[in-house]
Amino acid sequence: MNLKAVLFDMDGVIVDTEPLHHKAWYKTYKDFNINMTDEIYESFTGQATKYVCDQIIEIFNLEISPEQLINRKREYFKYFFDNDTTFNLLPGVKTLIEDLYNNNVTLILASSASMNTINWVFEKFELNPFFKDKISGAELKASKPHPEIFERAAQMANAHTSNCIVIEDSTSGILAAKRANIFTIGYNSKHSKNQDYTLADFVINDFSEVNYKKMNKLVASEKF
Repeated sequence: MNLKAVLFDMDGVIVDTEPLHHKAWYKTYKDFNINMTDEIYESFTGQATKYVCDQIIEIFNLEISPEQLINRKREYFKYFFDNDTTFNLLPGVKTLIEDLYNNNVTLILASSASMNTINWVFEKFELNPFFKDKISGAELKASKPHPEIFERAAQMANAHTSNCIVIEDSTSGILAAKRANIFTIGYNSKHSKNQDYTLADFVINDFSEVNYKKMNKLVASEKF
């Protein structure tokens, strides 16, 4: 097997939007008098915003629509996105993206983030030239850990799942990739909290640990 496509998660892999999301969510919780706990908040990692809002409304018995939560949170997020000077690409990921692209590997972005957020990130950091396509889990019926997003991403790449690698940092994302029968690299960065990497086929702590040659060997050695 040869490596033909790499399917990237975005949040926690390409950028660390978690601090921005955290600020935006907790401003939203305050506005709607929601007494959110850290345990519940962290359980939503890797999930699409619509799914998270549905869960929040159910858990806290709120008499508001998911759209009210989504719109308020999105307003706060965009403000922090535009004004937080510490927000940047994660160390080493641009080098890996360029290395894969220069070796003719098809790159697909497969994220639970909204397409608005994906486009904001890609425009801000000029990533569009490197990626063939992007897919948002927010536009799908099922959220990670359902495998649909990665199955579709492989189709977008015109690659069999056995010729793909997923890079993920969340428990739900890794499970989704494995359910899609795709070799999975778990990115255990300092930004990831309380995530389970036991199902990942290969775990890294830094992007300097992988490159095109290494990833091609990983796929070639895998038996499907």
